Amino acid sequence: MSDPARTIHIVDDDDAIRQSLGFMLRKAGHVVETYSSGTEFLKTTTRATQGCVLLDVRMPEIDGLEVQARLGAQGIMLPVIMLTGHGDVTLAVRAVKAGAIEFLEKPFERSALLQAVDEALDQARRNDRSQLAASEAVVCLAALSPRERDVLNGMVLGRPNKLIAFDLGISMRTVEAHRANLMEKLSARSLSDVLRIAFAAGLGEAV
Repeated sequence: MSDPARTIHIVDDDDAIRQSLGFMLRKAGHVVETYSSGTEFLKTTTRATQGCVLLDVRMPEIDGLEVQARLGAQGIMLPVIMLTGHGDVTLAVRAVKAGAIEFLEKPFERSALLQAVDEALDQARRNDRSQLAASEAVVCLAALSPRERDVLNGMVLGRPNKLIAFDLGISMRTVEAHRANLMEKLSARSLSDVLRIAFAAGLGEAV
């Protein structure tokens, strides 16, 4: 049975490149999907899409950098390996700054390509684990009462119980009670456990 997590999405308007890359990667044990344009790829790609992307920089309609930007804007965390037939340092810098795992110039060596793919799939697995942790953390926080969330927000800001009580206009003993309750609901044994769950759910990102 094919493993979606090992899927390589090849996006290139050159038929010969798609065929040769597809053959090489299937022979190495990967699942391969090919697309002749960035538009075609974006139409079928969602946050549930797994694997990584081999993305040609220079394509008609939408170039590789624009495809990469649209993936990011949609919250699609597919690791990207940029491919180009031109030694364009400026494009390489832009692609890497935008999060590309690697930038390979055609023609590239088989070993370099497979190494880049392995790195991209490792990144994809890390992304999947992060997304799972975030989803689990959001579910955990949903069990908290509004006042427990207020206390948690104070904890995330690093505020002591006394200041949290002052901010909320309640007694310090009440804060301690809410803190104990939220820790129990989150199955947290320490402040660090609480913060780990809160940060995984996205709390405190603007701090």
